Amino acid sequence: MAKKEVNINFWEIIKEPYLSEKAMELQKHNQYVFKVNPKATKSEIKKAIESFYKVKVESVRVINVKPKRKSFRNIEGKTSGFKKAIVKLKEGEKIDILPT
Repeated sequence: MAKKEVNINFWEIIKEPYLSEKAMELQKHNQYVFKVNPKATKSEIKKAIESFYKVKVESVRVINVKPKRKSFRNIEGKTSGFKKAIVKLKEGEKIDILPT
């Protein structure tokens, strides 16, 4: 049975760039990190990045970040979990996430 592909716009797939020390280090190796929709697939993420940033994507890796337990003054809670995508661009391509 063929999987039905849903037409989703790129702003529904890509939530925001994910900025951390490790993400900044990965940019030196032409890899960029984004928070994405939890229901998005690798191929949908690839199409969204290519259409929005006008670059060629080599590969996409996906990580589901689990929610963590937190407590504050005897009140238990959780941080929200999210899906993170590491996108590797082809040689010579670049995304300007932080404008200088």
